[in-house]
Amino acid sequence: MDLRAVQYQKNSEILKKYLPPQSVELIAVWIVQYDFKLKIKKERSTRLGDYKPPRPGYNHTITINHNLNRYAFLITLVHEVAHLVTYNEHKNHVNPHGREWKQNFQKLIQPFLNTDIFPLEVFAALRSYMQNPAASSCSDVQLLKTLKLHDEDSGAVFLEYLPHNTLFLYNGSRLFQKGEKIRKRFKCLEVNTGMVYLFNPLAEVEVFEPIVNAQ
Repeated sequence: MDLRAVQYQKNSEILKKYLPPQSVELIAVWIVQYDFKLKIKKERSTRLGDYKPPRPGYNHTITINHNLNRYAFLITLVHEVAHLVTYNEHKNHVNPHGREWKQNFQKLIQPFLNTDIFPLEVFAALRSYMQNPAASSCSDVQLLKTLKLHDEDSGAVFLEYLPHNTLFLYNGSRLFQKGEKIRKRFKCLEVNTGMVYLFNPLAEVEVFEPIVNAQ
């Protein structure tokens, strides 16, 4: 067995943990074909994944958050591979999420865009989103909500679902009180500092439940 075949087998075994089974084979081929290093990272609140072009002595690098469900992981990975392909074609001479990237993303997602890989509701939301993909799948409300249906239950909810004045935790530790909605965002008061922040309605938060000591 040659080195490329060994690498393919190794990649396939790792990918089975993170991707829908029917997508593993092609993604494993892509890792060898496009010569990139895939790194699984701990959760980052500001991004689901990213792409870094090669430097002397280094491959292309794509990172994906480890806690994404299988369908979100696949969509994010294809999103980043589209950046890689766009870089190979244009280097840094085009807009990162411009027409060239959108066309590559639309082309690369096609082999996966079927109900053998995605549940029907995710497939429908993804197909709609791919008509004009944005910089982040999180910017598409319907796709994000549909993908969240397949997350493991972490206790997190979307901020927009909480009643007015509800206390909630953001990033597991910062305590806020939900305020009024201004245009597209909610004003929320950070309890410990008195500072006011604007939150996306789809921010994932946890309802704060104070511990009451039994008497």
